[in-house]
Amino acid sequence: MFLVTGGIFNGCKSNSTSPYGVSGGGSNPPPNNQILLQNTFYNPGTKTISKGTMLTWVNKDPYTHTVTSGYPGSPDGVFDSGNMGSGASFSHTFNTSGTFKYYCRIHGSIMTGTITVQ
Repeated sequence: MFLVTGGIFNGCKSNSTSPYGVSGGGSNPPPNNQILLQNTFYNPGTKTISKGTMLTWVNKDPYTHTVTSGYPGSPDGVFDSGNMGSGASFSHTFNTSGTFKYYCRIHGSIMTGTITVQ
C-alpha cells in the first residue's frame, strides 16, 4: 500500500515550475538569449541585448501564445511568431538599435515584453 500511495503522490507534482526554478513570471533568468513563455508571462519580461543578437522564445506553457512586435491591438510588423503551441520556439535577430515592445496576440495586455537593443 505504501509503494502505491508513494507512486500516486509522485505523479501529482506541480508543473508550474520550469527546469530553471521559475514559477509565475519568475525572476530567475533562463539561459542567455532565451526568453520563456511561462505561466502566461515572458521570462524575462525585459531584456537588453547588443545589436546583431538572436533571441529565441520557447513556449513552456500548455497554452498557445504568440510573440508579436508592437502593442496589444497594434502590431508593427517587425516580427511575429504566429501561433506557438506548447514546446514551440521562435527566433529573431535584432539588427537595429532601439526599444522593441511585444505581446501575445491571444493574451493581449496581460502578456507583454520589451527588448532594448544597444
